[in-house]
Amino acid sequence: MRYDQCKTCRRLGQKLFLKGERCFSPKCAMLKRAYAPGPQRKRKGGNPSAYKKSLEEKQSLKKWYGVSERQFKRYVTETLAKMGKVENVSNELIKRLEQRLDNVIFRLGFAKSRVQARQLVSHGYFLVNGKPVNIASFSVKKGDVITVKENKRAKGVFKDLAVDLKKKETPIWVVLNKEKLEGKIAGEATVDEVKPPAEISTIFEFYSR
Repeated sequence: MRYDQCKTCRRLGQKLFLKGERCFSPKCAMLKRAYAPGPQRKRKGGNPSAYKKSLEEKQSLKKWYGVSERQFKRYVTETLAKMGKVENVSNELIKRLEQRLDNVIFRLGFAKSRVQARQLVSHGYFLVNGKPVNIASFSVKKGDVITVKENKRAKGVFKDLAVDLKKKETPIWVVLNKEKLEGKIAGEATVDEVKPPAEISTIFEFYSR
């Protein structure tokens, strides 16, 4: 069942850019209806509880990456298990989420949104190190090369890809070859570079309760 991504942003009170280019246009629902969907109730005074804040932060990051609750919880709990073993647990969580193949496809500009990237991956549009991969959650690593399959390049979804890639700026941890339609993982993502729409520490608190 497909959910309304615009309602997700309105419910969480911030733009998560879930619809790609539409989010930058006047059609963005947050420009017209920057309030939660449904009947508008009078808000109570005071600040939200710590639990509510951590829940909202968790929902924002989970929806941003487009992962299920089960997947997201696994990423967080596995990251928390590394507490004391890694220098920065917040960076570790973001690194794991950014290394998902669907996210990398989006970051490289081969898809206009993570939702579209997930669909393209599942339909077998890409190669990783020359081998087909159709699992959106597949984790890439430094040195991996992601390529658009030759027999998929003429598909309608890529009609304007060459033009779109000319203005595409990629994160410093991925290198894009616009002519070959190829990307290489050159490093690891960090919180400072990614600037996620959530406070990572409160997410850890939510799952540590």
